[in-house]
Amino acid sequence: MLSDKLKRRLSKDRPMTSITLRIPVDVVESLKEIAPHRGLLGYQTLLKAYISEGLRRDEAQYMAGHEARLIAALKKRGVSESLIEEAVQEVA
Repeated sequence: MLSDKLKRRLSKDRPMTSITLRIPVDVVESLKEIAPHRGLLGYQTLLKAYISEGLRRDEAQYMAGHEARLIAALKKRGVSESLIEEAVQEVA
C-alpha cells in the first residue's frame, strides 16, 4: 500500500513553483552535455532529476535513522526483539 506522501509525489498534477537559482556557467554547460546521455531533453530536467535523486536518498537515510532510533528505544524499554521484528514486517 502506498503512503499518502508517495501518492502525492507520483501525481502528475502536483502544484509547481518557480525558483531562481544561481549556478556557474560551466556547471550549466556540463548539465547540457550530460542530459542527452541520460535520455533527457534538457539540462533543467536533468537538474530536477539530480534534486529528486538526492532528496530520495536523504529521505531514505533519515527514515532509516528514525526507524533505528525507534527500535533502539523500544528495546531499551524491554520490548522483545521478536515483537519488534513482527511489527517491522507488518508495516513493510
